Amino acid sequence: MPELPEVETTRRGIAPHLQGRRVTALIVRQRQLRWPVTRGLERHLLGHPVGKVGRRGKYLLLPVGNGTLIVHLGMSGSLRILSCDTCPGPHDHVDLVLDNGSRLRFTDPRRFGAWLWTDRPVDQHPLLTRLGPEPLGDEIDTDYLYARSRGRKLAVKNYIMDSHVIVGVGNIYANEALFRAGIHPARPAGRISRQRYARLLAAIRTVLAEAIRQGGTTLRDFVGGEGKPGYFKQHLQVYGRRGSDCPACGATLKETRTGQRSTFYCPLCQR
Repeated sequence: MPELPEVETTRRGIAPHLQGRRVTALIVRQRQLRWPVTRGLERHLLGHPVGKVGRRGKYLLLPVGNGTLIVHLGMSGSLRILSCDTCPGPHDHVDLVLDNGSRLRFTDPRRFGAWLWTDRPVDQHPLLTRLGPEPLGDEIDTDYLYARSRGRKLAVKNYIMDSHVIVGVGNIYANEALFRAGIHPARPAGRISRQRYARLLAAIRTVLAEAIRQGGTTLRDFVGGEGKPGYFKQHLQVYGRRGSDCPACGATLKETRTGQRSTFYCPLCQR
């Protein structure tokens, strides 16, 4: 599933090709995505230029005309910039055609993505209004994470994966951040000190920033018929490495389930 670094890499990859370009057509081949593509979307888009492409959590935000196009990649979606003569495949559900003849193509084999429209302030959209702060922004700090966790008995891994607490910390990055912070993923969120939350927030920011930097090398893949989605191989220390040696102490890495998600940790380094 695309996580925050993949979505941010997508944003950076498509933005230079969209911003300032006028929409000349919208081709919808399949409306039944996770939520149906907004009916009448074409009339909101045609003839208007695309503004600065943004992101909120895993949602891509394309300002057009008097509103905002909200795009979510779902579990298997991807966006590419293609030439006008590139034939669609069976899972190419939406094309946003631009005035230079290029098009933004949305591919989604599992159809869990979304193309939605709002003409209200985008932060008031029901999908966005309850989202927590961005992990790489200034609106979150140690005191916030610590205060929100008081009295919480759920596992800290589930706590930091809750998008109402903090957005964009998916399963891979939660595992990696907790390892770097030396915190056991099953420890109750309310039993972690402010000092340890400071280390955890720093680790979350580091692993996300590193992943985004790795993704930057794939930006060229967003252009051309053979382009790839722009996702990238992670340099992971614990995730998916059950039975391997811990890179810090040499102990055998373990795997368990936390909130029905695979959880990887070192039994010695993480307490």
